[in-house]
Amino acid sequence: MNTQPTVLVSVSTTGVATLTLNRAEKSNAFDPNMITALLTALDQLKTRDNIRCLILNANGKHFSSGADLNWMKSMALKTEAENKQDASQLAALLERLYRFPAPTIAVVQGAAFGGALGLICCCDISIASPQAKFCLSEAKLGLVPATIAPYVCQAIGVRQAQRYMLTTELITARTAQTLGLIHLISDDLALQTQHIINALLNNSPNALRTIKQLCQQCEHNSIDQKLINYTSDLIAHIRCTPEAQEGIQAFFEQSQPSWSIRHDDKDH
Repeated sequence: MNTQPTVLVSVSTTGVATLTLNRAEKSNAFDPNMITALLTALDQLKTRDNIRCLILNANGKHFSSGADLNWMKSMALKTEAENKQDASQLAALLERLYRFPAPTIAVVQGAAFGGALGLICCCDISIASPQAKFCLSEAKLGLVPATIAPYVCQAIGVRQAQRYMLTTELITARTAQTLGLIHLISDDLALQTQHIINALLNNSPNALRTIKQLCQQCEHNSIDQKLINYTSDLIAHIRCTPEAQEGIQAFFEQSQPSWSIRHDDKDH
């Protein structure tokens, strides 16, 4: 019996948190234990002021094959009410990841099927190996990608989401990049991830948190007077914050603000 934790959690000295899916022998298929572990970790990490960014990656050959089929089989024998309670946990996980205050990076190798695409679409930045394969495979099993649909549709657009949800076609890394499902393809995922981390650590933590909130406001609201007022109020407030004042002063002095970490994160 495997007694290893289903999710490994670490935080570097520079505030880089990493959540690693750790069911390699099951292709990192997620089940209630993994979902609970991810939820617990996200809830704990989001309260820590020192977290500068969050990496979501996986051990083994594959990022995740999606939902554990034994779990799906067992839930088919339960009541609709029990299934609703079960589904609400995955929905909560996706929402927590989507709204995590610090920047999030998904690092994908191998297969990322079904619900795994939801996790990727909830992250701010996604990196994949050239051999990575993606699939919205639910319809093959008589299921639908219900809880992940809002995030997938937002990431790649409803028109493209409809095609791949309906056909369950395999999506190559190159096509995934074209769709906007992933941002970067790299043969060296560790090196590419470190480049992204270094860029994030060079920026104001408060600005990055606020940018995430700003983008979500722009995504969900029309460009009307309410949104215009929101953005005007936001920049007026940010200009007066200590980090903004320090950053502007450092620019003129050609110095480094206190939050900027330009060296490689040796602990990550």
